[in-house]
Amino acid sequence: MSLETNEATPDLMAGVRRNASVYIYEAPVRLWHWVNAACVVILALTGYVMGNPPISLHGEASDSFVFGFIRAIHFSAAYVFAIFFFFRVYWAFVGNKYARQIFVLPVWQKSFWVEVRIELEWYLFLRKYPKKYMGHNPMAHIIMFFLTTLLSLFMIFTGFALYSQGTGNESWQAAVFQWVFLIFPNSQDVHMIHRMGMWLFIVYSIAHIYAALREDIMSRQSMLSTMISGRRMFKDDLP
Repeated sequence: MSLETNEATPDLMAGVRRNASVYIYEAPVRLWHWVNAACVVILALTGYVMGNPPISLHGEASDSFVFGFIRAIHFSAAYVFAIFFFFRVYWAFVGNKYARQIFVLPVWQKSFWVEVRIELEWYLFLRKYPKKYMGHNPMAHIIMFFLTTLLSLFMIFTGFALYSQGTGNESWQAAVFQWVFLIFPNSQDVHMIHRMGMWLFIVYSIAHIYAALREDIMSRQSMLSTMISGRRMFKDDLP
């Protein structure tokens, strides 16, 4: 739902007062967002170290377990990441319409692609005025679908497939995820693409933070506070 704002059309949306707040993101969605963000940071930091392990310490090996702790933190964060992701999938079915947005792309709607073009022009500073959206704008919608939903699934599948090599062929992790090695028989290839996914998450996170801050300032609608309170604020009449 959107309406372009300019000098001739000062009102934001029908039925929404100027400077009003609208409840968009329910508490479970906000909880998932922040837990997911924390997990991505922990997984990226520990994953990077696991790919570039520290120098072995001098002395008796039983006196230190640094790398083991790093792996334990990584695996624990991975479980939390996966559990909350599938909880997020569940909430897409029971939550409001905005809870389902990142799981479905309305590619069959011509208006969607028109607004994607408009948003691209806005991000490239080719438009003077933005459009207003209750949920994600179409450009963010596409990025969230591919780099949150699909990338999360990819990292879960490849990560637990690698984890199953340690838990053994009789483990549930092997029973559920070893099909990954049917696609990539060389486990080193799985390590490589899993690590590439980590870097993609890092780049996406930086761009996500930039876009949120930019929209909060330039589009005159709340972004950061919305993921805390759940309410979107439209601020066109503020100085």
